[in-house]
Amino acid sequence: MTSLAPNHSHAHAHGEPAPTPEALVARAHALCAERGARLTPMRENVLEILAGSPQPLGAYDLIERVAEASGRTPAPITIYRALDFLLGQGLVHRIESRSAFMACDHTHGEADVVVFLLCERCGNAIEASGADIRSRLAKLADEAGFEARGQVIEIAGECAACRSARR
Repeated sequence: MTSLAPNHSHAHAHGEPAPTPEALVARAHALCAERGARLTPMRENVLEILAGSPQPLGAYDLIERVAEASGRTPAPITIYRALDFLLGQGLVHRIESRSAFMACDHTHGEADVVVFLLCERCGNAIEASGADIRSRLAKLADEAGFEARGQVIEIAGECAACRSARR
Protein backbone atom coordinates (compact mmCIF):
# COMPACT_ATOMS: atom_id res chain seq x y z
CA MET A 1 0.00 0.00 0.00
CA THR A 2 1.25 3.49 -0.83
CA SER A 3 1.64 5.76 2.15
CA LEU A 4 -0.89 8.58 2.18
CA ALA A 5 0.66 10.35 5.15
CA PRO A 6 3.74 12.54 5.35
CA ASN A 7 6.72 11.24 7.31
CA HIS A 8 5.67 12.29 10.78
CA SER A 9 5.02 10.99 14.24
CA HIS A 10 2.76 12.45 16.92
CA ALA A 11 4.21 14.43 19.79
CA HIS A 12 3.72 13.18 23.33
CA ALA A 13 3.70 15.06 26.59
CA HIS A 14 5.21 12.16 28.52
CA GLY A 15 8.44 11.87 26.52
CA GLU A 16 7.86 8.41 25.04
CA PRO A 17 8.64 7.93 21.36
CA ALA A 18 5.47 7.99 19.30
CA PRO A 19 4.52 4.97 17.21
CA THR A 20 4.89 5.36 13.46
CA PRO A 21 1.81 5.63 11.23
CA GLU A 22 2.65 2.13 9.97
CA ALA A 23 2.69 0.79 13.52
CA LEU A 24 -0.68 2.40 14.27
CA VAL A 25 -2.21 0.87 11.14
CA ALA A 26 -0.72 -2.55 11.97
CA ARG A 27 -2.19 -2.28 15.48
CA ALA A 28 -5.57 -1.33 13.99
CA HIS A 29 -5.50 -4.41 11.75
CA ALA A 30 -4.73 -6.64 14.73
CA LEU A 31 -7.46 -5.06 16.89
CA CYS A 32 -10.06 -5.29 14.12
CA ALA A 33 -9.19 -8.94 13.43
CA GLU A 34 -9.45 -9.69 17.16
CA ARG A 35 -12.84 -7.95 17.34
CA GLY A 36 -14.24 -9.35 14.11
CA ALA A 37 -14.41 -5.84 12.62
CA ARG A 38 -13.39 -4.99 9.07
CA LEU A 39 -10.72 -2.37 8.42
CA THR A 40 -11.65 -1.53 4.82
CA PRO A 41 -9.14 0.18 2.52
CA MET A 42 -10.91 3.53 2.98
CA ARG A 43 -10.90 3.19 6.78
CA GLU A 44 -7.23 2.27 6.66
CA ASN A 45 -6.45 5.23 4.39
CA VAL A 46 -8.22 7.65 6.73
CA LEU A 47 -6.40 6.21 9.76
CA GLU A 48 -3.05 6.37 7.97
CA ILE A 49 -3.60 10.02 7.02
CA LEU A 50 -4.57 10.92 10.59
CA ALA A 51 -1.62 8.97 11.99
CA GLY A 52 0.77 10.95 9.82
CA SER A 53 -0.58 14.39 10.65
CA PRO A 54 0.70 16.47 13.58
CA GLN A 55 -2.53 18.47 13.45
CA PRO A 56 -6.02 17.12 13.97
CA LEU A 57 -7.83 17.00 10.61
CA GLY A 58 -11.44 17.71 9.74
CA ALA A 59 -13.50 15.57 7.39
CA TYR A 60 -13.01 17.92 4.46
CA ASP A 61 -9.24 17.96 5.01
CA LEU A 62 -9.40 14.17 4.84
CA ILE A 63 -11.42 14.28 1.61
CA GLU A 64 -8.72 16.48 0.04
CA ARG A 65 -5.88 14.24 1.18
CA VAL A 66 -7.58 11.04 0.01
CA ALA A 67 -8.26 12.73 -3.36
CA GLU A 68 -4.62 13.86 -3.66
CA ALA A 69 -3.34 10.36 -2.97
CA SER A 70 -5.84 8.39 -5.03
CA GLY A 71 -6.92 10.80 -7.76
CA ARG A 72 -10.56 10.18 -6.77
CA THR A 73 -12.58 12.43 -4.49
CA PRO A 74 -14.59 10.43 -1.96
CA ALA A 75 -18.07 11.55 -0.99
CA PRO A 76 -18.27 13.24 2.44
CA ILE A 77 -20.48 10.43 3.74
CA THR A 78 -17.72 7.94 2.92
CA ILE A 79 -15.26 9.84 5.10
CA TYR A 80 -17.80 10.32 7.90
CA ARG A 81 -18.60 6.59 7.89
CA ALA A 82 -14.90 5.74 8.07
CA LEU A 83 -14.47 8.18 10.98
CA ASP A 84 -17.50 6.75 12.80
CA PHE A 85 -16.03 3.26 12.50
CA LEU A 86 -12.58 4.39 13.67
CA LEU A 87 -14.10 6.29 16.62
CA GLY A 88 -16.18 3.25 17.56
CA GLN A 89 -13.09 1.05 17.56
CA GLY A 90 -11.14 3.55 19.68
CA LEU A 91 -8.62 4.12 16.91
CA VAL A 92 -9.13 7.89 16.64
CA HIS A 93 -10.15 10.72 18.95
CA ARG A 94 -12.41 13.65 18.12
CA ILE A 95 -11.10 17.08 19.04
CA GLU A 96 -14.41 18.82 19.75
CA SER A 97 -13.10 22.40 19.76
CA ARG A 98 -11.74 21.95 16.24
CA SER A 99 -14.35 19.56 14.81
CA ALA A 100 -11.36 17.46 13.87
CA PHE A 101 -9.89 14.02 14.45
CA MET A 102 -6.52 12.49 15.29
CA ALA A 103 -5.22 8.95 15.47
CA CYS A 104 -5.00 7.41 18.92
CA ASP A 105 -1.75 5.70 19.78
CA HIS A 106 -3.30 3.83 22.75
CA THR A 107 -0.49 4.59 25.17
CA HIS A 108 -3.27 5.26 27.67
CA GLY A 109 -5.68 2.87 29.30
CA GLU A 110 -9.32 2.74 28.29
CA ALA A 111 -10.41 4.35 31.55
CA ASP A 112 -7.73 7.06 31.50
CA VAL A 113 -8.58 10.67 30.96
CA VAL A 114 -7.12 11.85 27.66
CA VAL A 115 -5.76 15.39 27.57
CA PHE A 116 -5.06 17.18 24.31
CA LEU A 117 -2.61 20.06 24.43
CA LEU A 118 -3.53 22.13 21.37
CA CYS A 119 -1.02 24.65 20.02
CA GLU A 120 -2.76 27.81 18.85
CA ARG A 121 0.21 28.83 16.66
CA CYS A 122 1.09 25.72 14.61
CA GLY A 123 -2.09 23.70 15.15
CA ASN A 124 -0.28 20.61 16.45
CA ALA A 125 -1.93 18.45 19.07
CA ILE A 126 -0.10 16.62 21.83
CA GLU A 127 -1.87 13.71 23.53
CA ALA A 128 -1.29 13.12 27.22
CA SER A 129 -2.92 10.95 29.87
CA GLY A 130 -2.30 9.49 33.25
CA ALA A 131 -3.80 7.71 36.21
CA ASP A 132 -3.21 10.74 38.44
CA ILE A 133 -5.43 12.89 36.21
CA ARG A 134 -8.11 10.17 36.17
CA SER A 135 -8.12 9.79 39.95
CA ARG A 136 -8.38 13.53 40.58
CA LEU A 137 -11.24 13.95 38.13
CA ALA A 138 -12.98 10.83 39.47
CA LYS A 139 -12.81 12.33 42.96
CA LEU A 140 -14.27 15.63 41.73
CA ALA A 141 -17.07 13.82 39.92
CA ASP A 142 -17.77 11.57 42.91
CA GLU A 143 -17.98 14.55 45.27
CA ALA A 144 -20.56 16.10 42.94
CA GLY A 145 -22.51 12.83 42.65
CA PHE A 146 -21.68 12.76 38.96
CA GLU A 147 -20.92 9.67 36.89
CA ALA A 148 -18.46 10.60 34.15
CA ARG A 149 -18.21 8.83 30.79
CA GLY A 150 -15.97 10.12 28.05
CA GLN A 151 -13.22 12.05 29.78
CA VAL A 152 -11.39 14.16 27.22
CA ILE A 153 -9.86 17.50 28.11
CA GLU A 154 -8.64 20.04 25.58
CA ILE A 155 -6.12 22.67 26.63
CA ALA A 156 -5.21 25.51 24.26
CA GLY A 157 -1.82 27.15 24.43
CA GLU A 158 1.56 27.18 22.75
CA CYS A 159 3.85 24.20 22.19
CA ALA A 160 7.54 24.16 23.09
CA ALA A 161 8.64 24.39 19.43
CA CYS A 162 6.56 27.52 18.82
CA ARG A 163 7.71 29.12 22.07
CA SER A 164 11.32 28.33 21.16
CA ALA A 165 10.88 29.76 17.64
CA ARG A 166 9.55 33.01 19.10
CA ARG A 167 12.67 33.51 21.27
